Amino acid sequence: MSEPVQPPKARSGSRGAALLGAAMIVVGLVFYAGQWLNFDIGAAAWPFYVIAPGLALVTLGLTQRRGSGLTIAGSVVTMVGLVLLYQNATDRFQSWAYAWALVGPGGSGIGMLLYGTRSGDRKMARDGFWTILTALGLFAAGLVFFEGIIGISGERLPLPNWVLPVALIVIGVLVLLRGLTFRAPMPTMPDDVGTPSEAASVSGPTEEPPPDS
Repeated sequence: MSEPVQPPKARSGSRGAALLGAAMIVVGLVFYAGQWLNFDIGAAAWPFYVIAPGLALVTLGLTQRRGSGLTIAGSVVTMVGLVLLYQNATDRFQSWAYAWALVGPGGSGIGMLLYGTRSGDRKMARDGFWTILTALGLFAAGLVFFEGIIGISGERLPLPNWVLPVALIVIGVLVLLRGLTFRAPMPTMPDDVGTPSEAASVSGPTEEPPPDS
């Protein structure tokens, strides 16, 4: 008796590719509207050239089974675009002196938190959360130092004298808590290696050397 013929399964599309295509369509429509309205979008919103690919990488990474690298890279690229968007609007490109903390550890932490939450990896999500807190602490300390004390942008922020010591104390508390709550991974033994007694039983009894005559 012949087996029943099963109908062919319908191909499931790639969610990441679909989202990437939709994002490209939206960007194209925005630029088309700018040309139709005779408005130079590139001069005012050129950082979106960086933000859009970053968001696309994040979206693509979150839809992949092993997309942690894409998610983290996309988060870093997106943070670079957001910082550039602020600097382009305020003409304060000197803020890179302390805004790097939002890009390096900050963007990486956001990517780890997103992908860890998406995949159910609690360790990655927890590490990402602490990385974000560290980035915010470094950014706050740099902001107080470069803008409140040095005045790197041309004028000092009207900050009281106690802000810098408090910022250092807060960063120290965060680092201390991170050190106290850090758990090193337990070393795992291979499956083919048992306890020392089992290993000895497998290898057999050891032969003693003959006594000297």
